[in-house]
Amino acid sequence: MFELDKLLRPNIRNLSPYSSARDEFKGEASVYLDANENSYGSPLKLRYNRYPDPMQMKVKEKLSKIKGIPAASIFLGNGSDEAIDLLFRAFCRPGKDQVLLPSPTYGMYQVSANINDIEIKIVSLLPDFQLNLDAIAQAIVPLSVSPDSCTKLIFLCSPNNPTGNSFFREDIEVILNNFEGIVVIDEAYINFSKQRSFISDLADYPNLVVLQTLSKAWGLAGLRLGMAFASEQIIRILSKVKAPYNVNQASQQLALEALENLNQVNEWIKEIVNQRELLVAELKRFARIEKIYPSDANFLLVKMKDPEMVYRHLVEGGIIVRNRSKVDLCEGCLRITIGTKSENEKLITVLKELSHG
Repeated sequence: MFELDKLLRPNIRNLSPYSSARDEFKGEASVYLDANENSYGSPLKLRYNRYPDPMQMKVKEKLSKIKGIPAASIFLGNGSDEAIDLLFRAFCRPGKDQVLLPSPTYGMYQVSANINDIEIKIVSLLPDFQLNLDAIAQAIVPLSVSPDSCTKLIFLCSPNNPTGNSFFREDIEVILNNFEGIVVIDEAYINFSKQRSFISDLADYPNLVVLQTLSKAWGLAGLRLGMAFASEQIIRILSKVKAPYNVNQASQQLALEALENLNQVNEWIKEIVNQRELLVAELKRFARIEKIYPSDANFLLVKMKDPEMVYRHLVEGGIIVRNRSKVDLCEGCLRITIGTKSENEKLITVLKELSHG
């Protein structure tokens, strides 16, 4: 049975969060003399001399309309990495609690766990890159069995990085229905998939946190704006632990502008998915390529003969991909992001040089 209060670190449960000037006064005024800002302005044309909204309410209200959930169920962070770190800091006691991670997956989960001194239980995916439910069940240390040292978090990246596939929905639901801790589903690549987001299931699972980002489909990687969606109780905890002004004013303003262009983003998504299929068809022509794994993301995991040599050849041709050969279950694989039509054509041209060499 899921009991949020028992998962919280005691010091976080009793924490009095920092109260900023913009937390204490939320209205509009003609003169602000409360936050020790520079009232004369800034060297920039835009006025950045005032602190930003610490709760980013305008952005959350816009996202609330797009996502169809209450603004109170949305957390905004300096990239999804901030939400990942805050989940560890809020729920996992250093040196005591554990996190369960499938492998391979997004590497920042492990880095953040190590930074926070959290024990990591790694469970390899099955050969088809799906979840090994039996191994996961065996690895979990339930809170009800061992309250002094238990598994607090499970991170599931779906579509998964670096494999590109989505996990079976029914497998994720099994974990959600049986795990006493918090299940974090990272949907950074969900826009490129036919799978339905788990955001629509938040009301059914009080232990669910869904991560998304503006870095991928929205093309705003440089803005560093990540999103976490969860129950109001979990969002309040994350907001309690975060830094006072964690999302700067420029990012909030630019995000609001970008969120007005949903149609443009949807067109880009369609084009990326189309280019993904065209690139798969072209790559299948190369004898050096042994397997192209199915992808629900904006990249392909490609297994090939002598990947290190291919990687170096692409670098010499001015093309940078990611060599994932040393990653669990990804031996011999390069990860290739779907580029523009001309970028993908250049990739194929440079690869053809190997065939003719």
